[in-house]
Amino acid sequence: MTIAVAVSGGIDSLYALLTLKEQGYDIFALHAHFLAPCKEREEAIGAMCATLGIPFHAVDLHEEFERCVVTPFMDEYIHGRTPNPCALCNATMKFGALLREAEKLGAEQIATGHYAVLENHPVYGRTLSRGHDPKKDQSYFLSLVPKQQLKKALFPLGKKKKEDIKAELEERGIAPAYPSESQEICFVPNDDYRAFLINRGANLGSGGNMELTDGTVVGKHNGLWQYTEGQRKGLGIAWKEPLYVICKELEKNVLLVGPKAELLSTGCIVSNMNYLVSKKHWGENLLVRTRYRQQPIPVTISEQDDMLIVTYNEPQSPPASGQVCCVYDKDLTVLGGGIIKSSIQ
Repeated sequence: MTIAVAVSGGIDSLYALLTLKEQGYDIFALHAHFLAPCKEREEAIGAMCATLGIPFHAVDLHEEFERCVVTPFMDEYIHGRTPNPCALCNATMKFGALLREAEKLGAEQIATGHYAVLENHPVYGRTLSRGHDPKKDQSYFLSLVPKQQLKKALFPLGKKKKEDIKAELEERGIAPAYPSESQEICFVPNDDYRAFLINRGANLGSGGNMELTDGTVVGKHNGLWQYTEGQRKGLGIAWKEPLYVICKELEKNVLLVGPKAELLSTGCIVSNMNYLVSKKHWGENLLVRTRYRQQPIPVTISEQDDMLIVTYNEPQSPPASGQVCCVYDKDLTVLGGGIIKSSIQ
């Protein structure tokens, strides 16, 4: 079996490359230019692979990345939502376009440096579950990848911890081409999405009123795209108690704010579900994450018009529309993932 190993030049993909090579697999390294091609970066990664005696290929996918990830990212903000480009990139690019290029080069599977586990389950079949490093687990970001594409994936780092990987590479004297950690959103300079959207000339809409739930105007917002549900800082409101963003009323161009007592959400509506495990196997003890850093929380789930109605066992801070809702069973196997359409207050 021939395996393509997606390499960025960093620690994680280097370790995945070494692990599979030492396990005796027929492998080659594959680097994708998701941004405008950088010859210097390609040459540095190619030199690293040559030192290890591993064949290296690079493919230019920056136009497809622009179409499949960057443009939807901008569109979501234009429509007042908060997108998750990393989850979309995994589904459309890393296990979509890049997998396609790997197969053209003769690979049957693609391995990446993701911290998640793929195993065979006696009932579910091939499943995705949380990585063993709680600080680096990326199962949340992988929940939108279709099941058929995950069947062709390998995650050599799934049961490893980042600190152990770093220590092992240092002990062996093997250095990555680019040792620094990648930034949060690879195509947004300095993680400043506001500047990125403005510089791209996105039609972001005008300012409007900030209002309490009773209609009292307490200030002005600078465009709904700049705010996220649950946000407290940066509102610029002088009020008798701290105010939070409760929701964005797009039709009225109103930012609804209120005290913490009004903030809590009882659930969310989830659309565009990607089922990794058939709904008939889900059972009753379900958990979800509606943001990356959140610990899985217990919920009950029902279906309505091709959407999931997620009800929290205990009220939570409202999730941002446009973000991912990842559903787990009690053993933290990923059952599926979808896009949060709205919070339920």
